[in-house]
Amino acid sequence: MNRQKYMKNTAKHIAVNAIVAGLYVVLTMPFGTLSVNPVVQIRLGEALTILPCLLPYTAWGLAVGCAISNLVSSFGVLDVVLGSVITFISAICTAQFKKRFYLAPLPPILLNAIFLPVVWYFAGGGNWQLYFAQCLGLLVSQSIVLYALGIPLYFVSKKRLLPLIGE
Repeated sequence: MNRQKYMKNTAKHIAVNAIVAGLYVVLTMPFGTLSVNPVVQIRLGEALTILPCLLPYTAWGLAVGCAISNLVSSFGVLDVVLGSVITFISAICTAQFKKRFYLAPLPPILLNAIFLPVVWYFAGGGNWQLYFAQCLGLLVSQSIVLYALGIPLYFVSKKRLLPLIGE
């Protein structure tokens, strides 16, 4: 790839990631404590975690958006850092489901449900009995957001977004 085309793609990827990060924050922050609740977490921004299925490079924007959104978490810097890492890893896994989009929500659902309660346990001095309630709560709330909003977002993005950004 020549340098000019590489620079153009890099600029486009940075711009798209900035938009994704901003959208994640805008769709998450208005819900206040519901967006950082350790049992039933309502994060409409999580619907965006389907995007790496279409645009794998958006993993970075999702991680940055998650980090910014977690700044209000009562679990502190551990939630900011590790929550964002979990989001990044789940986005990379989601990118592997290009041909089976209906499975693309599974990495964010499962990784968040399994690992976020562990982060909260260590960050907040929780107890292991609460761990299973948090796992179940995240499993349900993430599934609702990702399948009710994420899958329709996939189709809209495939039809409208991809041609718009030249993918």
